[in-house]
This record gives sequence, C-alpha cells and structure tokens, in this order.
Amino acid sequence: MRKVSVITSLFIFLAFSIGVQPYEASSGYGWGYKKNKDQKIPDVGKYKEILDKYGAFYADFSGDKNIYLTFDNGYEQGHTEKVLDILKEENVPATFFVTGQYVKSEPDLVKRMADENHIIGNHSYHHPDFTTISKASIKKELDTLEKAVAEVSSQKQMQYMRPPKGMFSEKTLKWSKELGYTHIFWSIAFIDWETDNQKGWKYAYDQIMEQIHPGAIILLHAVSGDNAEALSYLIKDLREQGYQFKSLDNLIINDHIPEEIYNL
Repeated sequence: MRKVSVITSLFIFLAFSIGVQPYEASSGYGWGYKKNKDQKIPDVGKYKEILDKYGAFYADFSGDKNIYLTFDNGYEQGHTEKVLDILKEENVPATFFVTGQYVKSEPDLVKRMADENHIIGNHSYHHPDFTTISKASIKKELDTLEKAVAEVSSQKQMQYMRPPKGMFSEKTLKWSKELGYTHIFWSIAFIDWETDNQKGWKYAYDQIMEQIHPGAIILLHAVSGDNAEALSYLIKDLREQGYQFKSLDNLIINDHIPEEIYNL
C-alpha cells in the first residue's frame, strides 16, 4: 500500500481554513471564510482588502455565472487520469496546482495537463509555509517548480500560484507579485483530502452544490475518489443552472469588481 501519511500531512493544515473563521498566526494568516448557502461570494473580512491590494483572487466579482475549477496535486492516488478524461469529454478547462513531489513522480500526467490546455499552477516545490521563509527562498521554491514543469511539459512559464497550507501575509503577497505571480485562493472547498475517509460521490457533489455561487473558484484535491466520481455530475448539473466553466486566464482578463456585487 502506498505510504502517504507524511505527504498527506501537507494538507492537514487546510482544516483550519476551509469553511471556518479566518485563522491568524503570528507569522501570517491562514485562508478562511464564512460558508454560506445563499449563492453569494463568501465574506472574507479584512482579507478582501489585502488581496485587492496585491492583485490576488479568491472569486470572480463580475457577477457572471462563471466557475473556475482548480485542483491541488501534491501526490497521486490514481484519480487524476479520470479527472482529465472527464474534463476532456466535457470540454472544461481547469488549473492544477502541483508540487515538486507530484512533478517528479507523475511527469506523464503533468505533460497531459499541458497538452490538453489546462493551466499548471505553482504550489511550490517542497510545500513550505511561505510566511516563515525569506523572499529568496520563496523565489527558489517557485523557480525550481517552474523549471521542473517546463522539463516535462509544454508549459514553460507559470503565472498562478497557490500558497502552501493556505498561509499568506502582506509580505508574501507583495513578494510573489514582484516575482510575477498571481495568488489564487478559493471561495468553495471542503475537507476532501482524507483518502481513508471518503464518503461517496454524492457527499462531494452536495458539498459543492450547497456552496455554489456566481464567480466561484472551487478547490478540489485530486487524491479524492469522491471528487473524481462526482465531477461529471457537477459539470452537467451546473451547466443546466446556467454556469459556464472558465480558465483562470479569463478571470485575469475580466478583472472588474462592481461594488454592488460584493455584499458582505
């Protein structure tokens, strides 16, 4: 059996930041928000001002019924191929935030992501807490991952990053922007990475559908078999509700935020 306990621990920190009050540590912040079921973008309190200052995103505020699928890939559990098959069949773009461990162990899947016109995002090479390391160390993490992806795929540059463990600060947002990166957080997520505690595709489906809202950036972990099984149902049913699946490039191009859309 694949030993994943050490790697799985990389994601456990997210338990503090998914669907709960924002978590503040001495060195920075852990991403968090108040879940809601009223089809509105979640309230993230003071984080909104900080993200706007440095051009970071956690949702699309255009008011359009756009959805952005993003997957975090730290290691492989045998489900990403199915995810890619469904995305190809449904003609849906996605962004995969990968780590060095993933690129090293799954070069063929990384290559396929790029070949099928998905975006490969930077989740750092070693998955450290960026709020505890220097700008030079952050640059090395990002550069090393970018180089690793370029060596195995047709994507030679990276624009989008998701901070490891959901940790950030004004300083890390500023540094990352200076390094040419756009931070991508999320407005919908749930605890889905526990591979020994999967609850069936309907559970994953319900978690997303209960939180759905126009402009959602959805975070899913590709280690979840529930997510892979639910994906096709989600895509079809959300399209029936009038939602469109967009690439993160669309989010950047259409960066306009009418104040009346954002109702805290």
